[in-house]
Amino acid sequence: MTTNKAPETIAASNGIGSDTAFGAVTPPLYLSTTFTFDGFEGKRRFDYSRTDNPSRALLAETLAKLEGGAGAVVVSSGMAAVDLVLSLLRPDDTVIVPHDCYGGTRRLLAERHARSHLRAIFVDQGDEAALAAAFAEKPALVLVESPSNPLMRIVDLAAMSRRAKAVGARLAVDSTFLSPALQQPIAHGADFVIHSTTKYLNGHSDVVGGAVIAAREEDVVELAAWANIVGVTSSPFDAHLTLRGVRTLFPRMERQQATAGAIAAFLARHPAVAAVHYPGLPSHPGHALARAQQKGFGAMLSFELRGGVGAVRRVVGAVRIFNLAESLGGVESLIAHPTTMTHAAMTPEERREAGIGEGLLRLSVGLEAEADLIGDLDQALDGLERAAA
Repeated sequence: MTTNKAPETIAASNGIGSDTAFGAVTPPLYLSTTFTFDGFEGKRRFDYSRTDNPSRALLAETLAKLEGGAGAVVVSSGMAAVDLVLSLLRPDDTVIVPHDCYGGTRRLLAERHARSHLRAIFVDQGDEAALAAAFAEKPALVLVESPSNPLMRIVDLAAMSRRAKAVGARLAVDSTFLSPALQQPIAHGADFVIHSTTKYLNGHSDVVGGAVIAAREEDVVELAAWANIVGVTSSPFDAHLTLRGVRTLFPRMERQQATAGAIAAFLARHPAVAAVHYPGLPSHPGHALARAQQKGFGAMLSFELRGGVGAVRRVVGAVRIFNLAESLGGVESLIAHPTTMTHAAMTPEERREAGIGEGLLRLSVGLEAEADLIGDLDQALDGLERAAA
């Protein structure tokens, strides 16, 4: 779905002023579950809201325009979006999965694998030998997270697309951490873009949702049909709220990533911090690649504390502005401990293999004042240093 408008304009204005009934500036919310036929066999575009709904359709159209896709399917959660892409696979199909992906994604793929719905190969996508061995299995789908959750690893999307196409596979990119404001995977060769719209697209921590944007119209049709068959489409109200969030996506991301960069630089200098994972730091191994394929470095970062779980316990108990909670991408700043929260479903061996240590903390940087957020972390880490003295 191509457009000549700037993405900032699309986010702020797509569908605005389009109401023909009363001239409402903001698009109406259509809560109706069903719609009348125009006489016998006179099916209109919308007949039943599980299948299609005006509010959900406008959000899908907006997301497709922002991602440069042929269309989008809006579903009930980010995990439903991942699973919707997996619905294209057959039991003998192989999918390459990042070994350090979001814990919920790993759990889903592992369970689908265990039930013989597909064959999943978990691989370090930065390990050339491991990746070559995985591609030798002739996968039907390659799933990528870039940046990855929670270690912010960057994957070369164009190179991965070429590699996938060489073996007849399709490429799906979970771009939740950046949103279309900062990354458009279809422009780099992706067949599908996955979002947990719960996160930056909605941006207010009050809606759970997901979306898949496809590069080809025929894939949009197939995904939409399956979403209708299994009934995972988003509610109209959730779609309406998400579109409201999209209106402010670009200014939110601009402010949040600026603050995240300052926080990353502060943490990188702190003696209590062993490592900082943020692609915006020149020391990050994916810095140059992120600069080349992204429009910014995002507002997610993680860092490792010296002192393990004991240090983590003290820091999360000492912060006053950061809230200890899962999820991300809202206007409020959150701190999470992946080992016991977002990635708790992984075994200790799997977390070790992925590089997720017990001293790792993940930050979702919100819209609070930069000085206040840095001050909050400073006092929490200061308490850590005093406790160790």
